[in-house]
Amino acid sequence: MTGNSPQELVERALEASTADGCVVLVDASTSANLRWANNTLTTNGMMQGSEVTVISTVDGGKGVASSALTRSASTVDEVQVLVEAADAAAREAGPAEDAAPLIEGGDDPTWDDVPASTSITVFDTFAPALGEAFARARSDDRLLYGYVEHTVDTVYLGSSSGLRRRHAQPTGHVGITGKSGDLTRSAWVGQSTRDFSDVDALGLDTELERRLGWAKETVALPADRYDTILPPAAVADLLIYAYWTSSARDAYEGQTVYSKTGGGTRVGERLTKTGVNVYSDPAYPGLQCTPFVTAAASSSVSSVFDNGLALGHTDWINDGTLTSLAQTRHSAELTGLPVTPAIDNLVMKVDGASGSIDDLIAGVERGLLLTCLWYIREVDPQTLLLTGLTRDGVYLVENGEVTGAVNNFRFNESPIDLLERFTAVAQTEASFSREWGDYFPRTATPALRVPDFNMSTVSQAL
Repeated sequence: MTGNSPQELVERALEASTADGCVVLVDASTSANLRWANNTLTTNGMMQGSEVTVISTVDGGKGVASSALTRSASTVDEVQVLVEAADAAAREAGPAEDAAPLIEGGDDPTWDDVPASTSITVFDTFAPALGEAFARARSDDRLLYGYVEHTVDTVYLGSSSGLRRRHAQPTGHVGITGKSGDLTRSAWVGQSTRDFSDVDALGLDTELERRLGWAKETVALPADRYDTILPPAAVADLLIYAYWTSSARDAYEGQTVYSKTGGGTRVGERLTKTGVNVYSDPAYPGLQCTPFVTAAASSSVSSVFDNGLALGHTDWINDGTLTSLAQTRHSAELTGLPVTPAIDNLVMKVDGASGSIDDLIAGVERGLLLTCLWYIREVDPQTLLLTGLTRDGVYLVENGEVTGAVNNFRFNESPIDLLERFTAVAQTEASFSREWGDYFPRTATPALRVPDFNMSTVSQAL
């Protein structure tokens, strides 16, 4: 990284601020990527950057006002300009609804460490295996397209209240689309990872080969409700949306599926089957994430005043009962519920679950196996009814075996309803959402069998 160190940027920004309170976030990042098409590597690259957020707070007598500004910056001079702008904007702002004392604390033992980084060498094992997959695909008259990226973000958080915190976050993912040589068949596989040590390029290619083989036979099916298996990726597609809309404040104000009839939230009510557990934990193995709040702006689920607030294991649904909703210290005062900020990972487990997705397939007399979902949009927030399309492989299951591929569909379903209606479940495993993985890659979900998944219309999408 060029310019001043992140620690220098934080300390000099705090010194320069003339506001009553100040919080500074510096995000130093490096990333590496590979892209390929038609069984050939096309590009590779490295990027680095430094982004700074300055949050100024001013007590204007009628209440504390705040301003949060974020810009790319890597030198003290650039940051001082940002501080001046944030201080000035805070003095012009009205009282902040979510105003609260800044989080206090001491120094992080890793505060003085340099930013963690990545390089193209993170792909030293993956890339040769990918080359082998290219050769295998050519011999089978298949085409591979895809992209891998590895990013390491190191955040430094300092405040005028004495808090100093640091966290290094590695994040990686791979997505590969396989096509038949005549481009009539398509399949997709994806995986999230922290360091690519657990990514098996040849194993992913083997799965693509299997799915393209399934699609040699095709069957046209009408819109209907089908006995459907959702793999972990598709469950993540839906569950992430349910998590993103779990604002305690929005629920308290009657705007979501988590709102209680007559007012308040549904916390304490059973929402799903007993045995269903949904939770977040910054220390979850393989899905580790930032263990404190980093908020560059305030919203119904985040507050700039909560920066640095410690995060821990949080149950959202426990044994089928809604236990918590995402909220700030401010919204907790409104709802009367504990402070449970959003966390950057999500896990779903079902008591007694065992076996794999292949075990679920073996139990289906006639039904569908999905790959993933996309273009997901909300239809009704009160029921969390979502619509979207299937993508890159919908397969027909007959007598416990996949016998071919079928056309794509538009679906209409609520993930909350699905958690009540599923009839079989596999073990939880690390998953990667096709729709949301670029924004929220850290999930662990099971495959689910839903006996009446609503395929509302046939889609012409390939």
